[in-house]
Amino acid sequence: MSAIGISKESIKTIMQNEQTTPTPTAVKAAAQPAAARMAPSKRPSARSLKLRSFFEWLLPPVFGVLAMIAVWTLISYQSPNLPGPVSTWHSAVELFSDPFYNNSPNDQGIGWNILASLERVGLGFGLAALVGIPLGFIIGRFQFMSRMAAPIIGILRPVSPLAWLPIGLLVFKAANPAAIWVIFISAIWPMIINTAVGVSKVPQDYMNVAKVLNLSEWKIVTKILFPFVLPYMMTGVRLSIGVAWLVIVAAEMLTGGVGIGFWVWDEWNNLNVEHIIIAIFVVGIVGLLLELALTSLARRFSYE
Repeated sequence: MSAIGISKESIKTIMQNEQTTPTPTAVKAAAQPAAARMAPSKRPSARSLKLRSFFEWLLPPVFGVLAMIAVWTLISYQSPNLPGPVSTWHSAVELFSDPFYNNSPNDQGIGWNILASLERVGLGFGLAALVGIPLGFIIGRFQFMSRMAAPIIGILRPVSPLAWLPIGLLVFKAANPAAIWVIFISAIWPMIINTAVGVSKVPQDYMNVAKVLNLSEWKIVTKILFPFVLPYMMTGVRLSIGVAWLVIVAAEMLTGGVGIGFWVWDEWNNLNVEHIIIAIFVVGIVGLLLELALTSLARRFSYE
């Protein structure tokens, strides 16, 4: 060892220095806890995340409504006969201050007119559901029934809803049943078609298992078809309620009586354009609430 000029003490000193010198891995390992301690302070709090998500949900619709009001205001300045948002708002406040007054059969508050229209829609839509959903299951389940119903649906479905009104007046001899008939015949097609499509898309493996287990037709419908078809069926129901609420306004304009459609036509005869604009918003809001109610109902009874 003395020949090469390195003593034992020098070798010991070099080894100690190597042991105490931190390696890159050790430096990285030592730095990680400090970075980990600093990371939580950079994350946003739960409250800020909730506020951010709330504003992301709220701001786009608010901007959309403000843009619509701005366009409406601009058009009202160009057309003096069209009321602007401010005058329409004051008229709406006055109108809804007493929505359920009843001076005569032809002079009732907007609340009674909305309820009358909802009653007709409920009856026509309910009848369409009672008939259309079972027919959809039958058409989707049996190939013969599907081929037999195809030309009937293809011919009658594109017919305008108001084209059925004279038939209803001729058969029922009264305006109210005729309006319900128009709702029924208009709302039934989405239920039939969507339910039949859902039944036709049931995997064949499910039906093979039902044959192996020798299930009855009732159990096949309740245990296999209905859970699988429910999303398709609820889509048809949502489309149907939109069609029903859309049709009732036009039908009531022609049949008269109490209803939001007749109220709109009566206000037009009185040249009260502000009330017509209010009715447009009322029809849209009620239709939106009906669709939201059906959507929440579908989520509650979902089989997923």
